[in-house]
Amino acid sequence: MTLYRDEGVVLRTYRLGEADRIVVLLTRGRGKVRAVAKGIRKTKSKFGARLEPGGHAHLLMYEGRELDIINQAETVDHYRALREDLERMTDVMAMLEAVDQVAQEGEPNPPLFRMLTGALRTLGEADQRPILLVGAFYWKLLALEGVSPVLNECVVCAADGTLTAGEELVAFDFVEGGALCRRHRRGPAIDPAALSLIQRILGGGLAGVLAEPPSPEAAIVSGLATTALEAHLERRLRAVHLLGH
Repeated sequence: MTLYRDEGVVLRTYRLGEADRIVVLLTRGRGKVRAVAKGIRKTKSKFGARLEPGGHAHLLMYEGRELDIINQAETVDHYRALREDLERMTDVMAMLEAVDQVAQEGEPNPPLFRMLTGALRTLGEADQRPILLVGAFYWKLLALEGVSPVLNECVVCAADGTLTAGEELVAFDFVEGGALCRRHRRGPAIDPAALSLIQRILGGGLAGVLAEPPSPEAAIVSGLATTALEAHLERRLRAVHLLGH
């Protein structure tokens, strides 16, 4: 078996036999990888808490036919603040589930890896939990997937050639592809302040958005982000609903 080194974030784990676990990782160099951590459920396991969901580690692994084998795992960042704060840990689980659904096995995706590790670092280092982090992460994830919404004009009017300058945008529908005017309204209502927040998230203003206090617009933007990502994935995200996002 080929021995290789990589860096990865644990997306989820599940039991294998009496003492082992299968660990699903997003790695920097190989995309999503499924690997066995032998003996991890034993009290004296050499892996300790390094391979828990959200864990970020340098890894030494053997390449297997179906499942790789983790030989060593050295922590890159403990993210202690995340594990000591239930609300922040729920944010972590919501982001990990989304990445698990998007990432492809054996297909490197360095931008996705950077985005996930950056979000974990931001969440772990912030003095106050950024209320919009998960929603912003979902919007950026959609953009990375190549399905950014149309936000500055009615997506239907622009498509059918009837676009009128200054048309008020009052709704958002991801299936249509973005914002909608009053004439083509369908889907959830949206106001200019919420649209502006999404534009800032996708247009380079993320740091400012994350520093803002809770607001009705932030709640709208987070809800729309979940709806949009679920429409893209064609499935319901369990963590974001079970954990109250």
